[in-house]
Amino acid sequence: MATGKIIKALSGFYYVLHNGTVYQCRGRGVFRKRKITPLVGDLVEFKAETIEEGYILSIEKRQNELVRPPISNIDQALIVTSAIHPDFNSLLLDRFLVLIEAKRIEPLIVISKLDQVAADVLQQMENYKNLYEEVGYRVILSSVTDSQSIDQLQSHLADRTTVIAGQSGVGKSSLLNSIDPRLAIDTDEISESLGRGKHTTRHVELYEISGGLVADTPGFSSLEFGGLELDQLSECFPEFVAVQDECKFRGCLHNKEPKCAVKAGVENGTIAKQRYDHYLQFVEEIQNRKPRY
Repeated sequence: MATGKIIKALSGFYYVLHNGTVYQCRGRGVFRKRKITPLVGDLVEFKAETIEEGYILSIEKRQNELVRPPISNIDQALIVTSAIHPDFNSLLLDRFLVLIEAKRIEPLIVISKLDQVAADVLQQMENYKNLYEEVGYRVILSSVTDSQSIDQLQSHLADRTTVIAGQSGVGKSSLLNSIDPRLAIDTDEISESLGRGKHTTRHVELYEISGGLVADTPGFSSLEFGGLELDQLSECFPEFVAVQDECKFRGCLHNKEPKCAVKAGVENGTIAKQRYDHYLQFVEEIQNRKPRY
């Protein structure tokens, strides 16, 4: 028996990386009986007679996991958002950040397509970079033609398992191809009629890139806060966490409560009003969510 990591799941087969070799494996029947599905990213114990005939025997406890896309044991999420085509959307970025924070995954924000924008838009992106860096996030302004930004991105990938996420058309696959042209991941032009890209990535797969493993995925097919409770939401805003102990009431939702340190931070400019407004929208969304039965 040996241990390895699942780097691809396709048509009932699981491809396990072990000491530089990939073994094609099936899951044991006991997984189906227990309704356990092996995921890309899982650390597993397996037995293989040949590289094409193996069986997964057990799955180690997961550090974390995502449902859509189905992947586990993620160290960081590379959230790609474009400056143009589609236009930068800070509300959507904050939604991604909340989903990532809720899973205790470290985010890395990449704003792409900077080579396609006018000077005023470039300045706006610089301003957003400053805003999110003040929160504590790492932000890279990037384009596939800027080798310096690509090098900077590569430096964050070594020895880590990274999931790459973002709405369609923002250039996720193009960025990966710029980092490692051998990948030749399929890309597609933006759909002008829809104002968004087509899904060109069909399955989850981990690629060995820059000394780490990177998942190119179909993106988050669901951006809803399905499993997130209202009292957990503020924990997904690092700037709120930094001051929440100063709120008068324990368990403050930073909404209608008096003497709230978060609202005070918004008033004095230490917390970005835009981020707080997005938080209030998310609060309302969770409050109006239909109950599950």
